[in-house]
Amino acid sequence: MKISAVITLKKDVLDPQGKVIHETLDGMGFNSVNEVRQGKYFEIDVKENDPKKAKDLVEDMCKKLLANLVIENYKIIETQ
Repeated sequence: MKISAVITLKKDVLDPQGKVIHETLDGMGFNSVNEVRQGKYFEIDVKENDPKKAKDLVEDMCKKLLANLVIENYKIIETQ
């Protein structure tokens, strides 16, 4: 079963890469962008058929390795 997770910096954490992307987009003429926050996307294929167990497994991975919970949030976005 495939589970997708998105890791992003918390709102109060400075995002220099997002700022550079925003400035570059502005320089390219995309003036309607208010803010850009960048993050990480993971697609994890687990050996689990139960959607709840698969989601719980990936959530545990996010808490223990994939996300730095001091400065990042994570969100499980889809199961297949």
